Amino acid sequence: MNEQAIREILAETHAGKLIFPEVVGRMLAAGVESYFVDVPRAEDIVYLRDGTTLAVKMHLTMDAVAEEFSEGGIVAAIRAAQRDEIRYPEFMRQACAAGVVAYWAFLTGKKVIYFGRQGGFHVEHFPGAK
Repeated sequence: MNEQAIREILAETHAGKLIFPEVVGRMLAAGVESYFVDVPRAEDIVYLRDGTTLAVKMHLTMDAVAEEFSEGGIVAAIRAAQRDEIRYPEFMRQACAAGVVAYWAFLTGKKVIYFGRQGGFHVEHFPGAK
């Protein structure tokens, strides 16, 4: 595991310095298979291909998560991020407003699943992946 590289990638992401394709490429190069973002705990849990894990506190102050999950709200935030109109700090603010309590980015599976507080969810495939 390249723990220092993973911590640097996450710090740059949280600071809004990277776009998602850069995060994916660098995480894959560091041996990451997937990562889980726990919004209330402000924590990333990284899962590596070798079976090890790493928990990292986020470098962001998280907003309260809305009670109702808005699939339209999270899709709008995803599309804005894909167009590089917003970066991660604003994306997370909008995700919280859309009721996203957690998400799991499956890098090798090329999709992200966003979860609401009451079990609602949205599956977003990486552009070009199915």
